[in-house]
Amino acid sequence: MRRLVLCAAASLALYFAAFAFVLHRPLSVGLLRMEMDRKLARGARLASPKLVVLAGSNAPFSHSCRVIGAMLGLPCENGGVAVGIGLDDLFARWSPLLHRGDSVYLPIEIQQYDITAAQNRMDMDGAWLFYRNRALLWHLGALRALAGAFGSTMPDGLEALAEMAAHAAGLGHRRAMLAAQFDREGDRIGTTLATADPAFLATLHRIEPGPRAIADGYGARETARFVRRLSARGVIVIGGLPTDFDTVRLPEADIVTIRRIFTRHGGRFVELPDRSRYPRADFYNSEDHLAQPCQYLHSIAVARALGPLLDRAVRPPGAAMRALAATCPSARMTIAARAG
Repeated sequence: MRRLVLCAAASLALYFAAFAFVLHRPLSVGLLRMEMDRKLARGARLASPKLVVLAGSNAPFSHSCRVIGAMLGLPCENGGVAVGIGLDDLFARWSPLLHRGDSVYLPIEIQQYDITAAQNRMDMDGAWLFYRNRALLWHLGALRALAGAFGSTMPDGLEALAEMAAHAAGLGHRRAMLAAQFDREGDRIGTTLATADPAFLATLHRIEPGPRAIADGYGARETARFVRRLSARGVIVIGGLPTDFDTVRLPEADIVTIRRIFTRHGGRFVELPDRSRYPRADFYNSEDHLAQPCQYLHSIAVARALGPLLDRAVRPPGAAMRALAATCPSARMTIAARAG
């Protein structure tokens, strides 16, 4: 029995040492981590008042800080990275960078509201925090830290070895990849209509969670705490709806529930006339990812809606922004309908 206990203890020690100090995935998870680090560094340098857009990948793919910031006359950082990075992690990193007079816009993906605490503990960021930032992982809670410590498996270890070897060999230049994929405001770029994947988009059929699931979700509670904490500090927090297909049913009860997460805790909420719903032809490779022309079209509408809530004069979009937005399929359909 003693030998068995010693072997088990040695196995655990070897596992923890490997995933805490040696094994990591520099080309997949590491790219997301570098993306987040760069966005946080830029956000920390922005003077107040500033605007930050936070969500999962819906933020950088479907929203353009370049457009919204220019139209509102505010420095802007698009802080979203990906669903799978816990909202508690995202909020903990950005909270210290937001000060009185700053604004944060949250078009959070609806599926993030109804996530459970157990699902949140198993998000992919737990393993990378265990390797990279154990202090923050512990700050997120003992159970979160425990899940992060035990969040890696044998396949994860094998993938880490493969990625580490490829990275050491000079494959996968992360800086060049990020430069090609994101602009200086953190917006996703290069998502042209010509490179979109309509065949894959046609296979996607998502059902939104109901109002009870949203209201009771761990993500909703985390968002409410974030809104309450920042609003008390004088930060303007505005919720919004994420982009999605116009064929996905979004009941009024869902919108009311999401709005209350913000308005009951000191925040504000904005709802576009089209509820941020667009034809599939406007998207790139996911329900949450508009192609760049449509990202600009949507961002122009968002800026116009945010202006009154932020007491900011809304400037017209630049000629280049309008020209790109006009190539979005739904914009062309609108123009054709008016002409007809």
